[in-house]
Amino acid sequence: MSTEAPTETAQTERAPLRESHAKRWRGPGWGFMIKLALMALVNAFGILTAISAWRAESWVVLSVVVLLVVVVDIVYFGKRALPMKYLLPGLIFLLIFQVFIFGYTAYIAFTNYGTGHIGSQEQAVEAALIQGERRVDDSPTYPLSVVQRGDELGFAIATDDGEVLVGSAIEPLSEASGADLSSTGAPGEVPGWTVIPRATVLTDSVLQAQINDLRVPVSDDANDGSVRTRDGSSGAIYESTLVWDADAQAITDTTSGTVYAATDDGSFVAEDGTALPTGWYVNVGFANFLTLFTDSALAGTLGSVTIWTFAFAILSVGLSFAIGLGLAMVYNDPRVKGRRILRALFILPYAFPAFMAALLFRGMFNAEFGIINDLFLFGAHINWLGDPWLTRAAVIFVNVWLSYPYWFLVCTGALQSLPGDTLEAAEIDGANRWQRFRSIVLPLLLVSTAPLLIASFAVAFNNFTVIYTFNNGGPAIPGAPYALGSTDILVSAIYDVSGVSGGASDYGLASALSIVAFIVVGIISALSFRQTRKLEEYQ
Repeated sequence: MSTEAPTETAQTERAPLRESHAKRWRGPGWGFMIKLALMALVNAFGILTAISAWRAESWVVLSVVVLLVVVVDIVYFGKRALPMKYLLPGLIFLLIFQVFIFGYTAYIAFTNYGTGHIGSQEQAVEAALIQGERRVDDSPTYPLSVVQRGDELGFAIATDDGEVLVGSAIEPLSEASGADLSSTGAPGEVPGWTVIPRATVLTDSVLQAQINDLRVPVSDDANDGSVRTRDGSSGAIYESTLVWDADAQAITDTTSGTVYAATDDGSFVAEDGTALPTGWYVNVGFANFLTLFTDSALAGTLGSVTIWTFAFAILSVGLSFAIGLGLAMVYNDPRVKGRRILRALFILPYAFPAFMAALLFRGMFNAEFGIINDLFLFGAHINWLGDPWLTRAAVIFVNVWLSYPYWFLVCTGALQSLPGDTLEAAEIDGANRWQRFRSIVLPLLLVSTAPLLIASFAVAFNNFTVIYTFNNGGPAIPGAPYALGSTDILVSAIYDVSGVSGGASDYGLASALSIVAFIVVGIISALSFRQTRKLEEYQ
């Protein structure tokens, strides 16, 4: 075996290999830099969200956010799990916008969250004490200045002995060392705070509202009262006539001696049954679900609403499908002249916004000046929007007018895809048009349109826009709770119960009704999809 050194030719041949190896790594590319920037934004957002959850002591949200950030970093900075890089965004959005919303709705359904039961017990106590506030009889009037520190507002007052005290809603009054008084006797300079000029206080309406609502505690004990101002230049001590005893879990009215004890359902109730208007939300178990089925007034009304909801959904989908299919069959015939123009005219309602159409039809069905009575019924006075059955017929008409173009388009495409030889063979065998439609055309159409019919049923079942915009669910059902109306469907009934439109709200009961409606639609959809499998034999 030769041990001679490599020749010059061999060294020359190997040199380019070493050079290409040196050029192999050129640093991170633009793709990596873009990914790094996006991941930095994701991590920054996650950290900020985690800090907010930690401050709010929302440990569930904190745990989920931290877990998501860790999973995202592992997936996108790792070299494995390539499919997960594409699936993870969709899964996260599904978790946030579907699973979380459904889970939170289910959580609220088991609470008494609503009017009078919004916050925690601590917040309920604070609200009760504020509602019972009265100015202390012997309280002097203090020269006052409105001060600000960042976004935090506060009061600085000058006592009779020239001492300056300053505080905010979260910090009781304390001595402000080094503060100076102005010529008016109110504090002019307060170390650590910015004194808001009197002119700004008088001209800024938003600031005035904040000042009127501001209460600066005199001490750490809420029962000692707080400083308030009416004009932004002078203040006095206000003390609540209600006294909170944390050990006894009771609020005492010092003027009457009535004691309001905390109850398990989140209220302060006296022995005579009277209760304070403020309470807190607590877990009530299945109480909301039991109310839906055991409260005679509510259960009876919701029963009629449920029946009407099914009728509205079935008739809306059935009629619009029948009309769309009929028009599609007519204008699919090559003997019809100008089919393209006519098809374009028939699908115009599909391009019209639903809420705008409902508003226009509301005016057209008006009994006094509506075009329906004046032109089409020769001036007859028909109360379309006041009679329950007429209003139901009108709202079904509006929904069919809006939805039949969709089925016209779907059925037109489905008809054009039918096998011509099958229809021709049936015609040769002597089948008439009705027999061909019933035995061939309709079953083949349902193969492709049945899933769409189920989806349309779910949409009509929850069609809040048309119901609310057309007549706000009216006319009202006499004696019905929560101002429910004759054309209210379950989704609009949930809206009324929630109190979003005004009045008393019961989010717990509304959430329970939402869960029931979700289960009903889910069961119907599952059974319908199961039945559509039988249509596959026609393919």
